[in-house]
Formats: sequence, C-alpha cells, structure tokens
Amino acid sequence: MLLERELADLHGKEAALLFTSGYVSNWAALGTLAAKMPGCVVLSDALNHASMIEGIRHSRAEKVLFKHNDPEDLDRRLAEIDPGRPKLVAFESVYSMDGDIAPIEEICDVADKHGAMTYLDEVHAVGLYGPRGGGVAEARGLMDRLTVIEGTLGKAFGVMGGYIAASHALCDFVRSFASGFIFTTALPPAIAAGAAASIRHLKVSDAERLRQRDRVARLRARLDAAGIPHLDNPSHIVPVMVGDPVLCKRVSDILLDAWGIYVQPINYPTVPRGTERLRFTPSPLHSDADLDRLMTALTTVWAEVGLMKRSAAE
Repeated sequence: MLLERELADLHGKEAALLFTSGYVSNWAALGTLAAKMPGCVVLSDALNHASMIEGIRHSRAEKVLFKHNDPEDLDRRLAEIDPGRPKLVAFESVYSMDGDIAPIEEICDVADKHGAMTYLDEVHAVGLYGPRGGGVAEARGLMDRLTVIEGTLGKAFGVMGGYIAASHALCDFVRSFASGFIFTTALPPAIAAGAAASIRHLKVSDAERLRQRDRVARLRARLDAAGIPHLDNPSHIVPVMVGDPVLCKRVSDILLDAWGIYVQPINYPTVPRGTERLRFTPSPLHSDADLDRLMTALTTVWAEVGLMKRSAAE
C-alpha cells in the first residue's frame, strides 16, 4: 500500500495498483477494462508491446489499429466509431525497438475530441524522464490528461513488478475483476520496500538521469565516428542496425563469449525481417572505460563478421 501511494504520487493520480510485472499489469488492466465495458472499442497503436496486444486480445473487445504515432489516422479511425460506444486509446510513450517517442499531447487532443479514454504505457520512460521520474508525460506536463498510466519497477527502478496509476474508481474496478491481480502471489514486502525507496530517491535526484543522457550521447558519438549504423531517436535506446538475423545473433554471442559484454540481439518477430539489430541501453553506471572497451569490442567484431565492409558499401 505504501508503494502504491508512492506510485500514485509519482504520476499525479488518485491511486495505483501493483502487479507482479509490467507484462501482467498491461495484460490484466487492458484485458479487464476492455472486457467489462459493454461495446468497448480499443484503438491500439500498430507497434504496441506484446503485453498490450495480449491484454486486448484476451478482452475479446473490438480492436482497431491506428498507424504508429499518427494522430491523424487515429482521428479518422475514431470518427468511424459510434460516438456512444466506450473507446480506449492504448499507446506507449517510448517505443522499445526504435526508441521513438509518441506525440502524447496530439493523441490526447484526438481522444478528447471523440470522448475516448487514454491508456499510456510508460514502461521505458518511468524513472528516466520528467523532473521526478514520472516519464515522458510528466516531462511534457500531460499526466492529468491520461486516464491510465502504466509502468514497471523492473527497468529504471531496478527491482521488479508492474503497476497502473489512475482514479480510485478505476483502480478499484481492476482490483475487483482482474484475474491477473486476484489469482497470483503479491510481491514480497522486501521487494515492495526496495521499489518504494528507489522511487523516492529518483523523485528528488536528477543525477542519474543526467548521467545517463551523457552516456547515451557519448555512445552515439562513438558509433558515428566508427561508422557503425544506429537509429537516430530522442530516447535512451540505441538500436545498432545489423539487418541479418544470423549475424545479429553471432555478434551478440561473440561480444558475450569473447569480451564479456552483454547486448540483446533483436530479431523477427520482434522487429520486421531485414531490420535485425542490437539494442544498447547505456546506464549511468557505465564509465568512460566501459564505453572504450565496448567500442573496441564492437569495431573488432563488426570487422570480423564482415559488417564493416557492408557499412562502408552502404
């Protein structure tokens, strides 16, 4: 309960509800809300996370996809729906594969125009953005415009668990009907206490956020200097593009086995074929020496598997 109060305060909401993971919080909250509102239509961003997709599918509510980060397409889709039907717009702030950030204000404008509720996944943003770590919506002064804000305790907050923050009534509704909340074990008190301490710290300390931004900028500059392709985006996620599933896994394996460096290989179906990548997320605790070693390893392996020649040709 103390942790839920910290989370509600973090997002400027009346209440919060704690789950065992971010995946479960999305699955349970979206699945319950969409299922229990008669005639509900869920408008889902085309690149939403698997947990959101599963929750919507589980609800058996009607789902309408709108083009990724496209408020105009969302407007068109909403205009085609009976104004009297309940409508829920589900989207993310920071998208984990490309690292792009949603136009939250514009999406809220469209949702308000059509009387739709909004559900924002801030999993990749909580702790990292905003003056108190409330995410992109806090950074942009938009938290009050969102019906539900969902997040995780397992990334920037460094523990485990997931949650939603919303009104008292909505949180109580999900608490009362969501099987993913009712029929599973609660987080242990020690984990909840650790998460609460982490949130309290990041509400007042900006040092970690500033340090991480510096690490991200340094890594991007080093990649540019080395001629290693990466997607440009405004977030902390640095996707290094490989474009081949076998090479992507091979580079990841060599970095781990020969250099002791772990970086995730991202292949289909998580990303489209031909866009396979390594996903780097520098942390505040990575030193200049860590970045030096990473770049030495990466450039060596990049040349070893023939990617340097491909990058030069492109």
